[in-house]
Amino acid sequence: MLKYVSTRGDTPAVDFETAILDGFAGDGGLYVPQTLPTISQQQLSQWQGLSYLELAFEVLSLFIDRSIISETELKGILKDAYAPFEKQEIIPLHKLKSRSDTYIMELFHGPTISFKDVGLAFLVNLVNFFLARNNQRLSLIVATTGDTGPATAHFCAGKSQLDAWVLYPKELITKEQERQMTSLAHANIHPFAVSNCPKGGDDLDAVIANLYADDEFKKTLKLSSVNSINWGRVMMQTVHYVYGYLQIAQDNDGNYTAEQINVSVPSGGFGNLCAGALVREMGLPIKYLIAANNKNACLDRIFSQGEFSLKPLQNTPSSAIDILIPINFWRYLYFKTGQNGSQIKAWNEAFADTGKVQFPADVQAKYQQGFLSYSSTNEQTLETINNVYQQEQYLLDPHGAVSLVASDALSQQLGSQKLICLATAHPAKFPKVIKQALQTDTFPQAATHQSVEDAKRLSEKVRLCDFSNLEYALRAAMQTHWQHSHGKNLQGKDSQLPGSSS
Repeated sequence: MLKYVSTRGDTPAVDFETAILDGFAGDGGLYVPQTLPTISQQQLSQWQGLSYLELAFEVLSLFIDRSIISETELKGILKDAYAPFEKQEIIPLHKLKSRSDTYIMELFHGPTISFKDVGLAFLVNLVNFFLARNNQRLSLIVATTGDTGPATAHFCAGKSQLDAWVLYPKELITKEQERQMTSLAHANIHPFAVSNCPKGGDDLDAVIANLYADDEFKKTLKLSSVNSINWGRVMMQTVHYVYGYLQIAQDNDGNYTAEQINVSVPSGGFGNLCAGALVREMGLPIKYLIAANNKNACLDRIFSQGEFSLKPLQNTPSSAIDILIPINFWRYLYFKTGQNGSQIKAWNEAFADTGKVQFPADVQAKYQQGFLSYSSTNEQTLETINNVYQQEQYLLDPHGAVSLVASDALSQQLGSQKLICLATAHPAKFPKVIKQALQTDTFPQAATHQSVEDAKRLSEKVRLCDFSNLEYALRAAMQTHWQHSHGKNLQGKDSQLPGSSS
């Protein structure tokens, strides 16, 4: 049976179900497979022509033991998860006219029109499957910079086994993204709008980490997460790399060509990129993965300077990747350093103490192989949206634009291989950015979506909190809700809650 271990190496190996339901490993590390499975050229050839759901079943079966989830159960979870998606292909590819052999992978055809739907549709249904089978309940807690929260809230809404506590920095996401969370009336969805977050979503992650560090609180309230800390998110995202590859690695007759391709990924937290990096380690023929950053440049520093460092947050048009700490980089580095958990732990601790890690030259050489990086300016992002729209009437969201800015800037190094740029959200989620980019007050039809318009007509339900009080307020709210739902507090008996009077 394939087991899962922590990147910090201080906890025993666990089975797949435990890794998914725990979220974080017990030592604060991230779960990864004990060994990475392999994908052969023969398998890729056999998978050519499979639908997205058929391919997802094959790829996920490499990570999930049949004793944990049967073939029938896995196929059922996948079918239910992707039933709400708009497109039969789930993630269609659009070939650009203005660039040679360049394809936009549209990862935004799920219910909340962002790529987070692709991972969370499966992961939330998977978590709920385990909970229902075991007659258990979880409190999911996630921080979002725009897209994880809406997707988590949507897929958790109404599920009797789950409560979703969704934290977001109020001033740093669009109103369209916010309403996708706050317009849900379901009793198990709890949005927290947090003001004055100097480090944006990274501040919220730090509070979540504190809650996880409180063993009693975590155990009693059954804390877990479906942020990209959860292995299930990264695992599911490996599928769209294989799917996209097989869509273009073929000749005119649809035969598998086994050619290498390049992939440009707008990224901040390295979750999506981590999936691409690991599936390439498994055997997928990707020549270069491009870490496409905005001005925050946390990944560009890692790949160009060997520096994992914390800098002041800069607000950009591509707000969902305004992230300072690319936590999933540790997963990738774990495998590139020979699964050296003690070294990963030492680097984690050094970063926590000083806000910076400078990797040795030999380590840089290992993880830089097959990676290029670029940091897009705000002006480049806006110009690219406008230029592509004027050239071919195709509208990119600001994150897809970042991926194209990076691939354009690195075109000479990329060579002649076919290129996939990931577009991770629908433009309708960023109306102010689109208007600024197109320099018009007239909104094109491509920048609208019915789900966004519908959310504008609904009332909002949200808890408001200043970051300085967030941990206290969140603990009180979660404990109150748990006590009302279960009739017990953390000690298993009635007691006074924080902020209450006797």
